Amino acid sequence: MITRRPAEERGHARFDWLDSRHSFSFGNYHDDRYMGFGPLRVINEDIVAPGTGFGTHGHRDMEIVTYVLEGALEHKDSIGTGEVIRPGEVQRMTAGTGIEHSEFNPSPDAPVHLLQIWLLPERNGLAPGYEQREFPLGEKDRLHLVASRGGREGSLTIHQDVDLLAGRLSPGAVVERRLRAGRLGWLQVARGTATLNGLHLGAGDGAAIRDEPVLAITAEADAELLFFDMTP
Repeated sequence: MITRRPAEERGHARFDWLDSRHSFSFGNYHDDRYMGFGPLRVINEDIVAPGTGFGTHGHRDMEIVTYVLEGALEHKDSIGTGEVIRPGEVQRMTAGTGIEHSEFNPSPDAPVHLLQIWLLPERNGLAPGYEQREFPLGEKDRLHLVASRGGREGSLTIHQDVDLLAGRLSPGAVVERRLRAGRLGWLQVARGTATLNGLHLGAGDGAAIRDEPVLAITAEADAELLFFDMTP
């Protein structure tokens, strides 16, 4: 069974410095139908204005993945990490017992467009941690493993039984995935348009997947996708 999560029905927060769309309940947006999916708790699509950003704030007991689509985002945290993340790079932060961080758009004239993803960890009370890595997303028409439990194949380590894959597809390109029995899937279309087993998905759409062992993803136009293969 595949259920489309329409982009136009997501929660929306708009400020003078931030335009944010929420696939799941977040902040002042609450919908009992969309509290998360498996361990996936948040997918926020954010556009942050030049020279602005999220001031220092805290998190606990969450795995936070940041994926930049356009622009650059500067990260600083209370464990001494300071990095700038750009397209093609993926960042993982384990909030664990508690971490404070800030996220800032250092550009004087260009917005930064990103996805921020929260995953529930397999257990609470983990030591805070941080990783950032570049992946060959320029190699199109395939899905690259960018995060996994245990950090397989050079991916980032997330403390949950989730494989996160990302890729850019050319028009007409097809990629296939198989879901083992009992696993959940979520496909997020970050940009472009695609079909999932024939279901049309546009930019910002998500798709919740249950009991679908074989998945065929076809790009209708240039597309950038994130796919989650998850424990229930």
